[in-house]
Amino acid sequence: MKTYQLSSRGQRTTLILLVTAFAIWGFALWSFRSTLNISYHPLRFWASLSASIEAGLSVSQIIPSLLMLVLIVATPLLVWNLLEEWVATYTPTEEGLRFTSLGVDITYPWSAIHAIRRIDDDSEDPVDELLIQGSYHRHIRNPLVRFLHVQAYGRHRLPIYAGLEARDDLLATVQQRMGPGGQDDAPLQAGPPQGTGPTDEPT
Repeated sequence: MKTYQLSSRGQRTTLILLVTAFAIWGFALWSFRSTLNISYHPLRFWASLSASIEAGLSVSQIIPSLLMLVLIVATPLLVWNLLEEWVATYTPTEEGLRFTSLGVDITYPWSAIHAIRRIDDDSEDPVDELLIQGSYHRHIRNPLVRFLHVQAYGRHRLPIYAGLEARDDLLATVQQRMGPGGQDDAPLQAGPPQGTGPTDEPT
């Protein structure tokens, strides 16, 4: 059984994105603190925030603070997605396609994979996704890891990353062995963005 993971080039790209995400997060934390004039010390945070609110906040403070708050919340989710991509592995087995990553170990039966869809056909490094019938995320025992995995991938999708080594070989193996309906489902064609197609309906 061959295991597929990110190539050296794919790992370098992901590393650059991780460094960028941490830089954005650090800037958001600094900007949020300086805009509201608060302290991040655990014992002084709420007191300093309350004092800032009581002193009155101007529009020039509220809008940037809200934008920075969005970045503070969203960036760790992006970091998790990138880390999960960093260590993700795909292993074709007799039972199905095994996907492992941070606290995730799921084997998707071949019969549950009903299509391969290309997300961005115009890109030099296109990303494909497997459309899955059923909700196999329930096999993830840790509730937090399950939530993070679902918010990254969705319940019925599994991405095949652009930076994967021998990616075309993996796609060919999946296409040969997936469910009988998948062969007629126009694999490797561009489809609508996530969340807009009929395949999002629960099965």
